[in-house]
Amino acid sequence: MSILKKLAGETLSYGFSTILGRSLNFLLVFVHTWAFLPAELGINVKLYGYMAIANIIYTYGMETAYFRFAKEAHQKYYNIILSAIILSSGLFTLILFLFSDPLMAQLGYAGKGVFLKWLALILAIDAITAIPFARLRLEQKIKKFVLAKIISILINVGLNLFFLVGLKPLHDGLWGANWPHFLHDLYDPSIGAGYIFLANLLANASLFYWLGAEFKSFQWEWSWAEFKSLWIYSYPIMFMSLAAMFNVMFDRLLLEEYLPEGFYPGQSSQDALGIYGNCYKLSVFMSLAIQAFKYSAEPFFLGQKNSSNSKENLALVTHWFVIVCTFLWVGVSSNLFWIQQLFLKRAIYWEGIGVVPILLLANLLLGIYYTQSVWFKQTNKTYMGTIITLVGLTVTILGNIIWIPVYGYMACAWSFLLSSAIMTLMCYWGGQIYDPTPYRWKEMLLYLVLGALAIISGRLLVDIRIPKLLSQNVGLLLLLLFMMLKELDWKGGKPSIKIN
Repeated sequence: MSILKKLAGETLSYGFSTILGRSLNFLLVFVHTWAFLPAELGINVKLYGYMAIANIIYTYGMETAYFRFAKEAHQKYYNIILSAIILSSGLFTLILFLFSDPLMAQLGYAGKGVFLKWLALILAIDAITAIPFARLRLEQKIKKFVLAKIISILINVGLNLFFLVGLKPLHDGLWGANWPHFLHDLYDPSIGAGYIFLANLLANASLFYWLGAEFKSFQWEWSWAEFKSLWIYSYPIMFMSLAAMFNVMFDRLLLEEYLPEGFYPGQSSQDALGIYGNCYKLSVFMSLAIQAFKYSAEPFFLGQKNSSNSKENLALVTHWFVIVCTFLWVGVSSNLFWIQQLFLKRAIYWEGIGVVPILLLANLLLGIYYTQSVWFKQTNKTYMGTIITLVGLTVTILGNIIWIPVYGYMACAWSFLLSSAIMTLMCYWGGQIYDPTPYRWKEMLLYLVLGALAIISGRLLVDIRIPKLLSQNVGLLLLLLFMMLKELDWKGGKPSIKIN
């Protein structure tokens, strides 16, 4: 019970910053879809897709390696890993700067090389600050972690509002003509959606100030022998993360390429990419829960040596992780009828809303995979994670290539779901062979089935003459009742969690 309280408390703390930050960032979907048409946002969807992949290369698994090795010599490995990240980030960023123009031309955005330079700097800052943030997590300095993250996000949101809600409408004449000319000229239409990148860069730069103490404690230190040990442990994690990120992002990279011309009447492939990419953002609710849980669980199960991070506790934690995420899946899916109107302000984006329940479930399964992956990180069999995610990536690629010409962006969602399911099953099977954990898989499967039925029930009750908010959430309420009866002990009038 204490392990649940501990991880729940830390997850809620990290979750507060993650949810608040992502919620503020999520409001930017409203701003971006108000300011730009889908085709205009296509460059952001595509470049942020590549950026997510590049971010893994910039950190190359060293964050997880830090958790694994820091318990042996805290400051030593902090210095060595951060030294390595600073060197490699500088090299990668220099390469992107030198080849920014031809790379952007190859991607179909000639003359936009400055965007890639901004993204390269964002990547360098993200990688360099990742290790100080990991140190805060390991030392359980949650408040400082939360403060730095939230302030950076507030700056990003503020700059987006300044550029896109303030300067852009002023330049376009929406705020009237009685403004000084220099204010009109502050917005450059040729940058357009690139202001989203610029706001991101300026916000990220503020992290150096908030992490000042962590950088002051850093001392340049190097050892090829130690780095070799770190690299042997971390490079399979890098390939695993790359494969996992390709698995998540590859659909957006393939959709524009394989979608037949005129598949969606009156829309280009860039329109379809913009619609799918922004509907995909509605699955952020599941990502929030997974990210917050990882922030607390990873340093606990990898960075400590104690009896509380036992296999039984891991199974218990995973059980409740599935329950919470199932409620998120059902809750969001059952309320898309008003969520879409709140966050996707143009009706053209609503056409792709059917992908959201599928993507939420896919992310839920991916979260289970991440939770189970503790076994190959603890046993130093990180190469197993690479194999599993490469299989998942193969499924994603083949599914998209075969099905996009037939089903459009729905194929992207279903391919991601199939891939996540296969990865989860492979990880479970491998863990039971090499490091068995008594997961309550039958109960977890039951919650997933009941969650699916709860979502379907809303579709069946849509035409009944009762308030839509009630008809769409009947299944959610029944699921809540089932969980309270099954998981809670009501003896004595005060509910408590049943451990067995």
